[in-house]
Amino acid sequence: MNNTQITKYDLEERTAKFGENIIKFCNKLPRNPITTPLITQIIKAGTSVGANYCEADDAESKDDFRHKIGIVKKECRESKHFIRMIVVANPTSKQDAISLWQEAKELNLIFNKIYQKVK
Repeated sequence: MNNTQITKYDLEERTAKFGENIIKFCNKLPRNPITTPLITQIIKAGTSVGANYCEADDAESKDDFRHKIGIVKKECRESKHFIRMIVVANPTSKQDAISLWQEAKELNLIFNKIYQKVK
């Protein structure tokens, strides 16, 4: 197995784990008129990171790959935003949110770099 295959597998697994951890985080949150829409948004953004990465991995062209990686990086940024908003709405979730926010940040940096390299 070459390094490209290892990296591809790691990112696929890492983005899937990120989505799973978002779901677990949200399952612990209390539901109220403020948190419910935020939970919906973070579930959509956080789980779409892995789904869109899988789509990018199956891209039909270099341009298609770049476009889909662009979506992945935007979903990572959106995830960071909604994690922050959830902590404001429910400060007791801050401790659990820190590692999720950090992972979203790291994934965003990784996908930004990939996006920049594909021209």
